[in-house]
Amino acid sequence: MVGVTGTKGKSTTVELMGAIFEAAGEKTAVLSSITRKIGSKREKNMTGNTMPGRFAIQKFLHDAVRAGCTYAFIEVTSQGVLQHRHEFIDWNAAVFLNLAPEHIESHGSFEAYRAAKVSFFEYVARSPKKERLFLVNEADASAKYFEDSVRHNYGNAIIRFSGEEFLRKELAARYDLRSEKVRAELGEWLLAEFNLENAAAAASLATARKVHWEAIEKALVGFEGVSGRLEVVQRKPFTVVVDYAHTPDSLRKVYTTLRRDFLVHPHEGSLIAVLGSAGGGRDKWKRPEMGRVAGEICSSIVLTNEDPYDESPREIMKEIKNGILSTSFSPANLFEIVDRKEAIIKAIMLAEKGDVVVMTGKGSESWIHGARGEKIPWNEREMAEAALREMKNKE
Repeated sequence: MVGVTGTKGKSTTVELMGAIFEAAGEKTAVLSSITRKIGSKREKNMTGNTMPGRFAIQKFLHDAVRAGCTYAFIEVTSQGVLQHRHEFIDWNAAVFLNLAPEHIESHGSFEAYRAAKVSFFEYVARSPKKERLFLVNEADASAKYFEDSVRHNYGNAIIRFSGEEFLRKELAARYDLRSEKVRAELGEWLLAEFNLENAAAAASLATARKVHWEAIEKALVGFEGVSGRLEVVQRKPFTVVVDYAHTPDSLRKVYTTLRRDFLVHPHEGSLIAVLGSAGGGRDKWKRPEMGRVAGEICSSIVLTNEDPYDESPREIMKEIKNGILSTSFSPANLFEIVDRKEAIIKAIMLAEKGDVVVMTGKGSESWIHGARGEKIPWNEREMAEAALREMKNKE
């Protein structure tokens, strides 16, 4: 039983862990915001919650045991912890990836948000399982809070990792990363900064469980990423990418990666962003911050609707716009289109050969959440593909 917590990267990490242990001959189960996977059976997580309720998790574990799974990897969220969804489970390991401001309104403060995640480590420390492991990303500023929560009794069970160390000690030591052929074999997703962190966590757990590097390598090379996470829809004549980034930090990392690794001519090509922000009274602080990040890095920005809930989409867009205009970004390259489908079409129509169009915020989510509980069916990738077809039909 392995629980993975952190602000971002949880879905990718649990999927990668599942892939590594399957490559090592184990049968695995994975429960994330995206999927409910038991052995070879995979279905979309339609609960609407990254971490479903206790009964849903127990049913998942019951089914996994009956299917003969030996490992279960589960995303653990701060709100799930506050609602006791992690309880009545005998955990073997807790993994901390990173911490960035998120859900501040619902938790009351960043410190309370951090405390909720730390309490998961404390709960795992009380597990009746004989072996307990605590994996901590030592590169994160909050690492010490997680280590300190279990250091007294389980200091020897703390395993530290980081994306930089994984790149230097594992990948660079084994492969010639200057070779374009080698980089292509390893895959673009792995060498992206934020995915290195996820891979480091998964590989560290596998190493602790005596999995040989051959199995880890097989999973790393064969892993194609997670739906809605740096998902490439089209490569030529310009690149189209769907990503779930929904915090200023994750947005900056995605934009930076795309500009550095995906633009054909990084200093000449355009990075075109479709950008929105969740509403409903949640994390209002991040709206101008996300706008500021986009304004600093992107060439063109199409502001649009995302998940307004009971707020006005235009008011949300206005707050993001304020952040964009606080930078040196040219207002002539800023477009405001409430209809997200039309916004995607506009972004794609702006693109030229060698450019990158990136749509963030929705990822693989199935709905746009509107006022009074309205749920509009949505598939970001399909919308992008439809826009590309429409553009070709007009040519």
